Amino acid sequence: MNQTRHCHQCGAEWTLAGQPGRGERCLRCGADLRVCLNCSSYDPRAAQQCRDRRAEPVAEKHLGNFCEYFEFVRRVYAPKTGEGSREAAARQQLKRLLGD
Repeated sequence: MNQTRHCHQCGAEWTLAGQPGRGERCLRCGADLRVCLNCSSYDPRAAQQCRDRRAEPVAEKHLGNFCEYFEFVRRVYAPKTGEGSREAAARQQLKRLLGD
């Protein structure tokens, strides 16, 4: 599979040259593009979820920010599915417990 730069929310590919600006939004779903979730330094297991120690901490990872170390990550798009998620599994377990 190809590694592309794409929206973290819907997977729409970013085809323009360069990095998205602070106000750039996905043309398909309207999500901000210059966000931590689209950055190559984003790591949920790292301190502040960022591997770049120079970057200022950002609380809202899905909202646009002014980080000067942003680098749009190239990755294979994997759609988010509700069936395999932890939330769906927890809901199923709760339904079984309650007898629903």
